[in-house]
Amino acid sequence: MLERSAWCCSKKREAKRGDIAAGLKRVCRAAWIVWIVLCVALFASAARPALADRPPNFVVILADDLGWSDIGAYGGEIRTPNLDALALNGLRYTQFYNAGRCWPTRAAIMTGYYAQQVRMDPPSGPLPDWAQVVARPLKARGYRTYHSGKWHVFAAPRPKADGGFDRSYHIKTQDRYFSPLKTALDDRPLPQPKPESGYYMTTAIADYALRFLDEHERTHRKKPFFLYVAFTAPHFPLHALQSDIERYKDTYTVGWDVIRARRLERLKKLGLYDGPLPPLEPRYTPSWNLPPKKLMAVFGKGEVARAVPWDTLTEEQKAFQARKMAIHAAMVDRMDREIGRIIAKLKAMGVWENTVTFFLSDNGASAEQIVRGDGHDPAALLGSWRTYLSIGPGWSSASNTPFRLHKSWVHEGGVATPLIVHWPQGIRDKGGIRHAVGHVVDIPATLVELAGGNVQDLRATSDAPPPSGQSLVPTFGDAGASGRKQIFLSHIGNRGLLEGRWKLVRAKSMKRWALYDMLSDRAELNDLSTRYPELVERLSSLWHRLDARFRMDANRPARNP
Repeated sequence: MLERSAWCCSKKREAKRGDIAAGLKRVCRAAWIVWIVLCVALFASAARPALADRPPNFVVILADDLGWSDIGAYGGEIRTPNLDALALNGLRYTQFYNAGRCWPTRAAIMTGYYAQQVRMDPPSGPLPDWAQVVARPLKARGYRTYHSGKWHVFAAPRPKADGGFDRSYHIKTQDRYFSPLKTALDDRPLPQPKPESGYYMTTAIADYALRFLDEHERTHRKKPFFLYVAFTAPHFPLHALQSDIERYKDTYTVGWDVIRARRLERLKKLGLYDGPLPPLEPRYTPSWNLPPKKLMAVFGKGEVARAVPWDTLTEEQKAFQARKMAIHAAMVDRMDREIGRIIAKLKAMGVWENTVTFFLSDNGASAEQIVRGDGHDPAALLGSWRTYLSIGPGWSSASNTPFRLHKSWVHEGGVATPLIVHWPQGIRDKGGIRHAVGHVVDIPATLVELAGGNVQDLRATSDAPPPSGQSLVPTFGDAGASGRKQIFLSHIGNRGLLEGRWKLVRAKSMKRWALYDMLSDRAELNDLSTRYPELVERLSSLWHRLDARFRMDANRPARNP
């Protein structure tokens, strides 16, 4: 009996030990599962932006006719410390696209649809009933909305009444940086400033942006805001403060060939581009440019009509051209300083950490050489209000390094834009580079998603076509995100389509389509169209189908003006 009792106790102890061991195994297994889940969660959180308790503020800064490599963060020699700091603490995109010209790009940035869909390329009437400016869905989510600068959305000509902005300073004409002919505050005309008044357009745009931020801080600080700052710089005419021009008086005497080579070297060191430099293309200039003889008659013997090698110029031409590019650089430099003032204000307001800032350009640098506004006085100080200069195709080629052609073309020089995205609270990959393909139609989709909505909020009516943009948010945390599958390009007879690694492109003056591999040939030098004729046929057919569909969208009923 005692033996049986001892045996039972022994069995109970063994069972207890077994239970304890099994329990320990379960605990270990559970701990291991928890550890795996935590690791997965940490990895996932690293691949997406950190969301704040309240929606982020938005600042979209748009330059005008800025070349892809003009600013320091993209290989340029122009001093842009504020933009460079945004890039070093945010993200730089290497394959982001605009629409090749002022108004198509601005329509896309404001609506999330291609310009052809919303009657902006060519401009042909008010917005369709189904379209709206992104300020409206943001306001519906509690945002205050502000605009300062250029607008150029003809389909919605009044930023406040038609665009839905709470406040707007509107530059209606841009031919006079020191005395714009038409400006408006909240859609109401303002008096024209005198050329001697001390007014300078780039500074005034920043002044009004700061004025709106002051107002927001005083009366609406509990609300998030969307601030759209649309600079006119460095769009022609080349008007700049003389003190800013002097900072670059000797920079460009080496000529555009040397500047192009230096920029290419810096781009490679930055990891933004790894390819050859295309040759200058003197045959391509805008058809509306003044003819060479008229250029000489208006601007003197220092002007150059085509992008030719620097060493073929006369000494008079070299001096004149170097001074013109110095003025262009001064305009970009001043824009960066004004951006610095806006950044300082956001920091002083205590909102910088949760503000998403975008910086980009509406198209590539311009090869245009025309005269408007007050005309050109060859005896006046270059860069002053009595002059009307453009950088021309030689310097435009340098500004667009390392790409081909210029503003209004849909080759890379016309449509590739630098894009910087900065968000201290939401982007962990400081100084990251993104090769994801994107387009300006993606900006509104990104804004509404970060505001707590989705891309469908961009539709004004339930029967609206699907928005053309897609959110960039997945690319904020994932350096390997591929971005858009397709991008449609079209402007004044220049046509293009990107799909995956392929780009099909055809300038109006070209007899046939060209095909390029964007993974190995961003410079668009090796035409593969004869090697892959079936691919050319498929992509060209797709371009025509998209073009027809977008123009059908534009012909839907329009909102009454």
